[in-house]
Amino acid sequence: MPATLRDVAELAQVSVRTVSNVVSGYAHVSERMRQRVLAAIEELDYRANPVARTLRTGRTGMLALVVPEIDVPYFSELARDVIDAAAEFGYRVMIDQTGHDHERERRLLMGDDRTMLFDGILFSPLVTKSELLDMHRSEHMPLVLLGEHEFDGRFDHVAIDNVQAARDAVAHLVAAGRTRIAAIGAQPLEEYSTPLLRTAGYEAALEEAGLEVPAAYATPAPHYSRTDGYEAATALMALDPRPDAIFCFSDLLAVGAMRAVFDAGLSVPEDVAVIGIDDIEEGRFARPSLSTVSLDTPFIAREAVRRIVARIDDPSVPAEEVVAPHRLVVRESTGA
Repeated sequence: MPATLRDVAELAQVSVRTVSNVVSGYAHVSERMRQRVLAAIEELDYRANPVARTLRTGRTGMLALVVPEIDVPYFSELARDVIDAAAEFGYRVMIDQTGHDHERERRLLMGDDRTMLFDGILFSPLVTKSELLDMHRSEHMPLVLLGEHEFDGRFDHVAIDNVQAARDAVAHLVAAGRTRIAAIGAQPLEEYSTPLLRTAGYEAALEEAGLEVPAAYATPAPHYSRTDGYEAATALMALDPRPDAIFCFSDLLAVGAMRAVFDAGLSVPEDVAVIGIDDIEEGRFARPSLSTVSLDTPFIAREAVRRIVARIDDPSVPAEEVVAPHRLVVRESTGA
């Protein structure tokens, strides 16, 4: 017969409740006690029965992570870090992507049959504040928002300071002696969003440096892909005067932009310095290596999981906004 919680408790010489706390990832168990229980679990080859646990506790032990595109390196790294952080609390994670489909995001946030499979949702949506306030059906589903959304005290929120991150990137280009600084990813959006905030940081840094650039230097990028970066940078290289630096709103945009600079017969960073945001692995091994603003995805993941677990345990806890740190990483693409 398969081992039971009681068998583990007897072998470890602890209570059944203590074994249950360890199996469920309950944080307030001493490390000595946890190791004793884990040793008994391994010796007996104990396997928790997820159906029994759900019936007993009303919980599934599952979290959902919903992102726009899982094949984007930033979201892939975030997903890995969320899985690791959730495991420390005894949770598993299912990942879904919306493909930037506004209607699909709305359905998930409003609640559907799939959301009943999870104890909580970590969500990086495109929806606006007013739509979030209308999500009456999801009020009983713990929710933590990731990315850029105005914090109104209703939902927990974990994000970076995108204005300051962009400001730091552009200030670095200014300090490197660049005066004709373009931006790829700027979008004339009215809602509170990552492009809007990074554009604000870009413009603030130029103003602080006393620099004025042509309006054509701020170019949009629909999907923040290598192709978008390449096409936007190709157009920038055809301008007169052309930029001597490009701030890209993502590292993938920057990788595409560097290729466009080379294809225009120019070099990075001698003719055009390039910097991105994300600090993805591809940028570290690009040639030249890509300067960037590194986002602390392990911190974002840990804080998001911490908040969702706290809300699962006590839905009445006040919502928090957590701002993740970032740091400038100077590499070859800006002259390091």
